[in-house]
Amino acid sequence: MTATPDPLTESHASAAIINLVAADGARITVHRHGAHITSWTPVDGLERLYLSGKADYRSTAAIRGGIPVIFPQFAGEGALPKHGFARTARWDFVDALPVDGSGLRLRFQLTDSAATRAIWPHAFRAELSATIHGQQLAVRLTIDNTGNQPFDFTAALHTYLAVDTIDEARVLGLQGLRYRDTANGNVAREETSSEVTIRGEVDRIYFDAPPETVLRQPRGDLRIRQTGFSDTVVWNPGAAKGAQLADLDDGGYAHMLCIEAAVVGRPVVLAAGGRWVGEQVLLAG
Repeated sequence: MTATPDPLTESHASAAIINLVAADGARITVHRHGAHITSWTPVDGLERLYLSGKADYRSTAAIRGGIPVIFPQFAGEGALPKHGFARTARWDFVDALPVDGSGLRLRFQLTDSAATRAIWPHAFRAELSATIHGQQLAVRLTIDNTGNQPFDFTAALHTYLAVDTIDEARVLGLQGLRYRDTANGNVAREETSSEVTIRGEVDRIYFDAPPETVLRQPRGDLRIRQTGFSDTVVWNPGAAKGAQLADLDDGGYAHMLCIEAAVVGRPVVLAAGGRWVGEQVLLAG
């Protein structure tokens, strides 16, 4: 018996940009370039991701905003180009299927190629899934080692969250954690505040992060949960550095805050045939 093609999947199989609405009204936009989520609007109708109006959509560029997929290297933590190659690769669309009665799940896949093996000589399969349901977005990154040798990697979901104004944003749940202050010479510090505020450039890798942090601002709390990812990165370029970023809106730094699920402090070592899974869940209040 031949399976009936799913019309949702068939109609988006070759699209460069996929815009979908779940049965409950939640919306998502994903680009095959980087499997990059650029918009998420839960059922309350309020956009929760920041996307720069000056973002560069060329095939060689990384999109400024949304949720870039960082793999197999975070930032300059190795010999590869900054943040690796996944965020500028063209991923294959797998499917889009209804879930949980009124939600929707999309899946994308990236496998090694001659281009990736030229700079990172490993066989792998990466899958990015995004599930929208009600007020929630769950983004899952799965990495399979399809080769016969182990490899190690660092990774992140470089999530740009929309804020009304950065001066009123607070991040809760990081008190007591060790962090690397990348914006100030990679100095090691300990977080003493119960509510982290953003003043000027902030670029911090918090190690051994808790399973949940909270972005608090006047529009309401956004709960951020993570599993598989051991670290949390908090980043905002500030006014001065933000003005130097050609693909960031004028004054855009004041309307975004990156709170990233990451694995940096202890790189993942994946045996031949092994699998690693990391997930970040955003729950809007």
